[in-house]
Amino acid sequence: MYKPQDKKQDRAPRAPQEFDEKVIRISRVTKKTKGGNNMSFTALVVVGDRKGRVGVALGKAKDVMNAIKKGVRRGKKTVITIPLVDNRTIPHELMIKLGAAKLILKPAPSGTGVIAGGSVRAVLELAGIKDVVSKILGTNNKMSNVTATFEALKIMKKTVAVKSSLGQTNSTKPAPKIIR
Repeated sequence: MYKPQDKKQDRAPRAPQEFDEKVIRISRVTKKTKGGNNMSFTALVVVGDRKGRVGVALGKAKDVMNAIKKGVRRGKKTVITIPLVDNRTIPHELMIKLGAAKLILKPAPSGTGVIAGGSVRAVLELAGIKDVVSKILGTNNKMSNVTATFEALKIMKKTVAVKSSLGQTNSTKPAPKIIR
């Protein structure tokens, strides 16, 4: 009797991935041409290692799989390292407006978790932020919110770099109240 061999034995074991990837949105887009409609797909992808590095990109291709692959490849090229306080939260509060997107990101005490909307949550989780509170105030467009979150993390990185070069400490504790 013929017994097919298990195909998994023939393959070499996969190397562990450096980055986790998350597809935020897949859209079908068309272009009107003389010959008809040219249809393609766009994939908004976030890549991160959950240890303080995250990247965002948009991949476009004729089919969904290639769009996702392109998005991952481009996302790895845009990776930034973000500053984390105690390897769990962001260094300071930040409000950003980018296009129609308005976001507030606030550091949170230990054990709070990621309190954020869907697309913002994906970026923050893949960045390795464990405790944060955020609020989307503007549009509910996923692309705008992901881009705004990524820009906020970039701004935070620059702010922390400037503070450290000036010799200021990076504390999330509020200033002590002065009692008169």
